[in-house]
Amino acid sequence: MTLVGMAQQSDERRRQFEAEAVRIVEAAAEQGLILRLLGSLAFQVHCPRYGYLQKELGRAYTDIDYAGYREQASRMESFFASLGYRGDPEVNLYFAGQRMIFHHPTNDLHIDIFFDKLDFCHEIKWVGRLDVDTPTLPLAEMLLEKMQIVRINEKDIIDTIMVLLEHPLADHDDERINISLISRLCAQDWGLWRTTAMNLRKVAQLAQGYGQLSVDDKVKIASQIDAALVRINEEPKTLAWRLRSKVGDRVKWYQDVDDVM
Repeated sequence: MTLVGMAQQSDERRRQFEAEAVRIVEAAAEQGLILRLLGSLAFQVHCPRYGYLQKELGRAYTDIDYAGYREQASRMESFFASLGYRGDPEVNLYFAGQRMIFHHPTNDLHIDIFFDKLDFCHEIKWVGRLDVDTPTLPLAEMLLEKMQIVRINEKDIIDTIMVLLEHPLADHDDERINISLISRLCAQDWGLWRTTAMNLRKVAQLAQGYGQLSVDDKVKIASQIDAALVRINEEPKTLAWRLRSKVGDRVKWYQDVDDVM
């Protein structure tokens, strides 16, 4: 069985996804709408040096995912209609203000928009953060988008490897992974800390098995993850975090969700 997001994909189809992903962000900006890429295409766009790893390792694009603001959700239907997309009436009604889906009838591209936050295994909010970067989410949220997935799989490992190779850790967002922000969020939520730390260790271990990575690449990944874990673990924890930590794994610390992104 082929894992979601893992398949061979033609260069032509990849270029079609990549061009459309950025075009929509730019077209939205012209209309005063804020959309930022997340998912596989965000990692491709924001990791130009290491973006080749997605193709080389069989990471395929399946749809185009965006982050947006709930206050602009009511304008999305007409905006995407102007680009030739059709909304999914059931999803867009049921998840009103939370999530919208659009599909293009001729190029067969699928759009998924999440408003204000991801709410899957853990909640990752971005209210007030989308102006920090373009055309993607800020790098801190991009990393957390992957680290919050409890049953992390190969496509998520590949995306995480790319961003850790491409971007250093720092205490700001300027082409850096804002580890200060990530540490603060993990210090407030024991469950997010638990899953993030677990997944960083998994990435460190699994990255060593990729023959497409050089020895230097593997050393860099390990170093980045070691540094991230130190910061996350040393960040002063809230009282709620400390109380929840006493319960530990005896109580499930995450939500069960279907595979996404």
